[in-house]
Amino acid sequence: MTDLDDTDRAILRILVHDATQSAAQVGRAVGIGQPAAWRRIKRLTDHGIIAGRRVMLDNAALGFGVTVFLGIRLAAKGRTSLEDFERAVTAIPEVQLVQHVLGQFDYRLRITARDITDFERILRRRIMTLPGVGQVEANVMLSEERRPGPLG
Repeated sequence: MTDLDDTDRAILRILVHDATQSAAQVGRAVGIGQPAAWRRIKRLTDHGIIAGRRVMLDNAALGFGVTVFLGIRLAAKGRTSLEDFERAVTAIPEVQLVQHVLGQFDYRLRITARDITDFERILRRRIMTLPGVGQVEANVMLSEERRPGPLG
């Protein structure tokens, strides 16, 4: 679906900012009624443009003060080792994101830990023991700025 009009884009901007808003609130914000807003939101959802709604947690408030990005190059290439690695890494609760990428590394992981000591434990006991792990490079996140999506 590529025939989005300005009202559709405005609705998407509103929901990206706060997905908890009701169709009535969204409608008021874009100048249409609740039923029309609901129909548009449903159409955007049915066409896969709205893929879901998420709750964002504050990791620091939950006691997870360190975020680390890991680049991982697998030692052995092959479909079996990719599947084994992916199955094992997604089972680790501290791994928030697994990205299969092109470039210097095969995978990029986002890991949350309580502190650097906790991260070291995760790295040694969980990550380094995964099937096929070869080279690992860690980057500790210092700060993060939210960037809006393609609709601004």
